[in-house]
Amino acid sequence: MPGRTHLYVPGPTNIPDSILSAMHVPMEDHRRPDFPELIQPLLEDLKKIFQTKSGQCFIFPATGTAGWEIALTNTLSPGDKVLAYRFGQFSHLWIDMARRLGFDVEYEEVPWGEGVPLDRLEARLKADTKHEIKALLICHNETATGVTSDLAGVRKALDAANHPAMFFVDGVSSIASIDFRMDEWGIDIGLAGSQKGFMLPAGLALLCFSQKALEARHTAKSRRCFLDIQDHITNNASGYFPYTPSIPLLYGLRKAIDLLLEEGLQNVFARHQRLAEGVRRAVKAWGLELCARDPKWYSNTVSAIVVPQGYDARDVMHYAYHRYNLSLGAGLSEVAGKVFRIGHLGDLNELMLCSAIAGAEMAMRDVGIQVTPGSGVAAACEYWRETAPAVKPR
Repeated sequence: MPGRTHLYVPGPTNIPDSILSAMHVPMEDHRRPDFPELIQPLLEDLKKIFQTKSGQCFIFPATGTAGWEIALTNTLSPGDKVLAYRFGQFSHLWIDMARRLGFDVEYEEVPWGEGVPLDRLEARLKADTKHEIKALLICHNETATGVTSDLAGVRKALDAANHPAMFFVDGVSSIASIDFRMDEWGIDIGLAGSQKGFMLPAGLALLCFSQKALEARHTAKSRRCFLDIQDHITNNASGYFPYTPSIPLLYGLRKAIDLLLEEGLQNVFARHQRLAEGVRRAVKAWGLELCARDPKWYSNTVSAIVVPQGYDARDVMHYAYHRYNLSLGAGLSEVAGKVFRIGHLGDLNELMLCSAIAGAEMAMRDVGIQVTPGSGVAAACEYWRETAPAVKPR
């Protein structure tokens, strides 16, 4: 089919040409004398994205899933109790991993479409008077349902209970797109993947450890080898890695961080909020609902859209891809066939996102969902036009 395929899944995301160019490099020696000139500033500038001064960042040739394991095994011992909330596919998978690694996982089922229940979290922490809970596993932005939890509220719950549990956050689909304040919110480990807000291919697990989490490695008895941060601490100090890194991805990460800092993190967050609100206006104009059950849960990086009863969201995705070259995100696990997802994060602007809304609208009509032609596009465009930056008249 002529033209390009339009990618609007919530990861991998679109890669800017400047990042593609930065990654197009000949292979280099990762032991060369001047390699630290790339690595040491990169690790320092990554701290700016996590919004930390006291934390230490790590770059693993891996994915966000490996980031879960890095967080758990470098700070905890088998049998340690961790507390989590299951409200989507990715919170579910982190819980499953923790169990398989031998931790004592306590979790609460939360309706898919909601996030961390702060009142119940605080009550549970206060009830844990012996401080048996060693860590919280919190999914900041549940990609499967388009729900964002309140991390500042989690920190308040910990403080209100005067509980020493470590605070681990999966920020794979939030960091570099949604406000994430490592130091201010007292987060002990934040983890991200390269393929979402960082606008890169998959292949890097990006983590930041607080000083408290770094200290925990000295008592953690979990077995680890390839994912041991100690090897990185030892080698990163002189600007190297304990094993061969992906040099093209490191150059791409350098350019990605430059782009994010050039735009300004607060501007990045505001852009994502504004683009997401346009999508939400489109969904409302279609007469449909989001999987997220309340505006306080709305995600600024992905919208999970519920199809009407009697329709299968997989049909919408099928027509969108085969007729219009549009990749939409699938519903996962408990919401498979019930929702399709529009990812709106990373390298994105209004006209790019218009194609996702228009294609989704056409595909829904193709499968018989009665949305008014043009209604979603019009609602989104009017919102974006009304909120666009001022331009001086000619």
